[in-house]
Amino acid sequence: MLLFNCKAHSTFFTRSAFFLTPFLVLMLNACDKKSEVLPDVENQNESKDALALSVTPAPVTFDPAFYHVDFGKNVLVFDPSMDTQLMQDALDRLHEQQAFDEFSSQRYALLFKPGQYNLNITVDYYTQALGLGQLPSDTRINGAVQSVTTTEGTKVTTMFWRSAENFYVKPQDELMYWAVSQAAPYRRMHVAGNVNFDKHGWASGGVLANSIIEGRAGLTSGQQWFVRNSQVGKWEGGNWNRVFVGVEGAPARDWPKKPTTVIDATPIVREKPQLMLNEQDEYVVFVPEVRHNTSGVSWLPREGKAEAGKHIPLHDFYIARADKDDSDSINAALKQGKHLLLTPGVYKMEETIHIEHADTVVYGLGLPTIIPIKGQTAIETADKDGIILAGVMVDAGLLSSPSLITVGEEKASADHAQNPVSLHDVYCRVGGALYGTADTCLTINSHQVLVDHVWLWRADHGVGADWEINKSRHGLVVNGDDVTIYGLFNEHFQEYQTVWNGERGRTYFYQSEIPYQPPSYEAWNDGSKMGFASYKVADSVTSHQAWGLGIYSFFRGKSTIENNMRLSNAIEAPEHAGIEFQHMIIFAGLNGGIDHVINGQGPSVNVGELKFFERFNGAEASPTH
Repeated sequence: MLLFNCKAHSTFFTRSAFFLTPFLVLMLNACDKKSEVLPDVENQNESKDALALSVTPAPVTFDPAFYHVDFGKNVLVFDPSMDTQLMQDALDRLHEQQAFDEFSSQRYALLFKPGQYNLNITVDYYTQALGLGQLPSDTRINGAVQSVTTTEGTKVTTMFWRSAENFYVKPQDELMYWAVSQAAPYRRMHVAGNVNFDKHGWASGGVLANSIIEGRAGLTSGQQWFVRNSQVGKWEGGNWNRVFVGVEGAPARDWPKKPTTVIDATPIVREKPQLMLNEQDEYVVFVPEVRHNTSGVSWLPREGKAEAGKHIPLHDFYIARADKDDSDSINAALKQGKHLLLTPGVYKMEETIHIEHADTVVYGLGLPTIIPIKGQTAIETADKDGIILAGVMVDAGLLSSPSLITVGEEKASADHAQNPVSLHDVYCRVGGALYGTADTCLTINSHQVLVDHVWLWRADHGVGADWEINKSRHGLVVNGDDVTIYGLFNEHFQEYQTVWNGERGRTYFYQSEIPYQPPSYEAWNDGSKMGFASYKVADSVTSHQAWGLGIYSFFRGKSTIENNMRLSNAIEAPEHAGIEFQHMIIFAGLNGGIDHVINGQGPSVNVGELKFFERFNGAEASPTH
């Protein structure tokens, strides 16, 4: 829902023409024409920022026993001494509220103190379930930690924005479901049983990281999946693209019969920080150390030693709440050297959040969402060592932002090899929940940045999902050198989805749908080429590597179909030594198709076709098929 007062805002924007985006032009026109594209809001109450997410009527309330004085009423803390039925009732009520509320304004974190529980924990939209033990086995669930909601029978293609972390689960059923699509990681889990990542219908997941599945793990109908630093008893299934990096028990290499990419060791990674209770029953945030050339989970003791890292006490964090904090209070705390813990909520910010100090941790509980309401960058980091951004989402606002998140200033030059900046479970979206526009979602200027799962989404459905409204050129622009990304989901942007200008970049798993409804080649072309490649490595780059890339088209809409829209190349990259792509997948659905995999080479796909391309080496005259 959008709140926009025609009388008040038309005067302001016509006097300030340089602020106008194409969306705002449409908005002002709608005031005169009562456009059906945009809502009639004359009778709506005005707000200071003209923005509003859909609001859940009368959100559920809970027994005060669940609340923690510092975290607010959207964080529920469970204790094994509580009555089991009281806990299950709370979980069931929350499930009923959030199960289908795709663009909800509500956010929740479910924290479980160490101990044993007989519960079924169902995780839905904008909910994070988190065990507070130092190891998954400290918080034991007899029952399930699951995502089971479906639409249209068994589809889970829109089951986004949720997570489960740091539990030991003994499933009550033979098969437990974490049936999800993008932005729904299953992390630091130990499941004494079997897990399926879809419900036997359309699915577009997903990420399993730093976890043990003792039994069978896998898919029946899901399009793709990424597994990193885990251990599985057996993996089965999957259709288009599945990538395993540093996974013990990964399936056999059988490309292209089975579109599977297996890399034995993860070259460098820092696992996501975790909120937990220490031995004194005090809240701390554990920040794991960077590890090199690893396989399997980080948290199992090795040679008698516990997982390496540091525990940051909660009193070193500024605990922000959406109902009381703004950009001034948050920036003041960061400037004083505090870490930042964002509790669940929607934060409408009038200024950029500046992260200036080395080793600052910004930790989000329950998918806190930041909206930059004045067209500014939402989050910006200095070019300093060890900054961590984890569990945060940014929604574009009405006024176009140059970048929703920027890591390091332009022309950043510091060497972070010993203590890299890292991003974990970071999501950006343009449209869907509210009207918004941004040039780019995520810009990385610093060197040696580690990215551990991101979803960058220009909305294809929901509020403002229209070619002329939620305008955004790029999901990701990488200018820094030696950037490594694990699990890059990047979709529907209007030019290149990914632009890589830095040297020695590496991507492990890429999932991208190109925009659905480009109206014409006049509106969507890269010079003489039809459309924009999804993954673009700049011509100046001398070294780049990527593994397991899936790029798909689903053209739809009247003008798109009438103009026979197609994409020339899924990927574009320089053709010289040092440029290597391995295991590329393209698919065409609905209408149109893709003419080539990379640089005019590789097969084409038309509607219903899935094709594979094994390898591209820029030094070779003829790539291997």
